[in-house]
Amino acid sequence: MIKVAITGSAGLVGSRVQELLYHDFEFIPLLHHHIDITDKKQVREALSQIDFDIFLHLSSYTQVDLAEQEKDAAYTLNVAATNNVYEETIKKGKKFVYISTDFVFDGTQPPYNEESTPHPLGIYGKTKYEAEQIVKDNAMVVRISYPYRAVFEKKTDFIRSVYRYLKKGKKLSMVTDSKVTPTYIDDIAYGLKYLIKNYSPQVFHLVGSESLSPYETACRIAKQFDLDSALIGKITFATLSKDRAPRPQYSVIQSIKNGFHTMMSLEQGLQKLVFES
Repeated sequence: MIKVAITGSAGLVGSRVQELLYHDFEFIPLLHHHIDITDKKQVREALSQIDFDIFLHLSSYTQVDLAEQEKDAAYTLNVAATNNVYEETIKKGKKFVYISTDFVFDGTQPPYNEESTPHPLGIYGKTKYEAEQIVKDNAMVVRISYPYRAVFEKKTDFIRSVYRYLKKGKKLSMVTDSKVTPTYIDDIAYGLKYLIKNYSPQVFHLVGSESLSPYETACRIAKQFDLDSALIGKITFATLSKDRAPRPQYSVIQSIKNGFHTMMSLEQGLQKLVFES
């Protein structure tokens, strides 16, 4: 069985990957309270003591707006820590998979596939892309976009946030003139299953099969769960973006390499979800 060392194993995506693929791989979680991956010495000592075939690096600073104020923290976790675990993995002659983001693109000339040239706008996207540059050509880079799942207490994703607002009868203002690409996390997990077993040091996109505006997304959620769509108001991207971190307006991200796992549309993904009552 392939042994997979994994960071971010307790996070939104990593925890679900383990839940679904524990029969396929032997996961070796590197939990933050056991190892500080920003400390090069700790990384060296920890990786010298474990046997693994592939290092799956999911741990990341993901607070997009806060990153503009916490630039050092974002850089340390997204760039320096990635470099630490990557260097030690390569020294051991092992394979490396880096999970990145659609925020490496500026959203001005969609759609974006694996051959598109990144041009990140904010600190979050810039640090993720800088990490991509570190591992490029010697590791696999897998970009994901707006991941969502049914249950996860530690962190609320975009889809569940909208659902909870509508469920509570709260009004929402959703952007009409931008695009996002929601991705069902189970699809990411099964896509990774194939990529790990068929490893190649390339860039891959594991993303949902359709892109739509946040307003359309909220309306789909309301329809699927029989919630009040009258609560969903409209707002422009420019208005919402005021005083926030720069981010891609049209994040239409696609794949020209994914012939191995069919990714769900938002409607298909929503049909798989069963939220709390």
